[in-house]
Amino acid sequence: MSDTSLRDRVTPAERGREFSCPVAETQRIVPMDVLRGFALLGILVMNIQSFAMVGAAYENPTAYGDLNGANFLVWLFSHLLADQKFISIFSMLFGAGIVLMWQKAESSGARPTRLHYRRVGWLILFGLLHAYLLWYGDILYTYGMCGLFVYLFRRKSPRALVSYSLVLATIGSLITIGLGLFWVPHWSPDFKADFIEDWQPSPQTIDEELAAYRGSWIDQMSDRAPTALEIETSMFLSFYVWKASSLMLLGMALFKLGAFHAQWSRRQYLSLVGAGLLVGIPMIIFGVVQDFAKNWDFRYAFYLGGQYNYWGSYLVALGWTGLIMLWCRGSRASALKERIAAVGRMAFSNYILQTVICTTIFYGHGFGYFGSVPRTGQILIVFAIYAAQLVIAPLWLRHFQFGPLEWLWRSVTYGKRQPFRLRCDARARWGGNPAREM
Repeated sequence: MSDTSLRDRVTPAERGREFSCPVAETQRIVPMDVLRGFALLGILVMNIQSFAMVGAAYENPTAYGDLNGANFLVWLFSHLLADQKFISIFSMLFGAGIVLMWQKAESSGARPTRLHYRRVGWLILFGLLHAYLLWYGDILYTYGMCGLFVYLFRRKSPRALVSYSLVLATIGSLITIGLGLFWVPHWSPDFKADFIEDWQPSPQTIDEELAAYRGSWIDQMSDRAPTALEIETSMFLSFYVWKASSLMLLGMALFKLGAFHAQWSRRQYLSLVGAGLLVGIPMIIFGVVQDFAKNWDFRYAFYLGGQYNYWGSYLVALGWTGLIMLWCRGSRASALKERIAAVGRMAFSNYILQTVICTTIFYGHGFGYFGSVPRTGQILIVFAIYAAQLVIAPLWLRHFQFGPLEWLWRSVTYGKRQPFRLRCDARARWGGNPAREM
């Protein structure tokens, strides 16, 4: 594999094709597929904590479960390397995808705005179904809602996009800091008690959540529905909309600059890695030390202490991006790259598949291990799911053009049934594996 073989191969003739047609294999930007697949796999490191443990343990690791020895190390490395990092990469790529689709539509004379809003409208619906029927920790709703807004910036220059990204990130940060400094001191005793119960739940509250998720699908609704509603309303307005939109705008800028095409120099990508390693990680470590020094007191850890990871996650996400792009420029582990790219091409389907697998393992309608698996066991389950998805995705793409949910999303967006099965000539062209562009 040459250094240039992973870069964008779109030709003027290909750009002129009808926009309602599927993206051709030669039009794919494979480094983006690799990065998307890597991020999708990485997201599970954090999501499994919500699947496997009471909700409070996600933000406050002292709220539930053993936090000693190997369990502490699993939590620490997950927090440093994964918490808000892989979802940040995914958010940047979502922004990049908005620009990519808009450019393709513009070049073909289609109506990109109508297609975009149909696309994100359906994504919002998929997110609502995911959150209320399967798992409250859905991110699709947030992406769809933010996509309604960030599309308005698609024509802006990279410099302007970076500036707007910083403004939104700063607004989100100031909101959280302001709430901690000026709102918390005026809480009523009852409201404070309710928040503390959510942050450090009592044994009775823990037992109620364990009973809900170890029960039937209907039993789970008593916790899943109100938690999903809170995420989609108060948490969305105070946190998610600012950070997700900020990252999407940053992703738009990086896409326009060629960062996701593996076209930057080695030095440029190493600078991203250095920023994450030398600035982002130490910043987050300092925040962890402060949280433990203050015994994870909610007034500090939730509002003020979280700022270290909030800002550090930007740098670590960029560091991961630089590292993956450097990998895409080289020829090492090309077979693994192909598999991760296949996972990335089916990111929507694989994201929902992770939910189905994990809820089956942990919830009462499946094996009912909710609250019973320590962090060390959770990470082993994560690796097992990785192995399964790295096998399934390439096999699927040998026979089909898209993942099943990608196909459904495209069909409802374009208003007509998209081709699903892979044509024989395409399979022959890629030697039986349509994911091969490497």
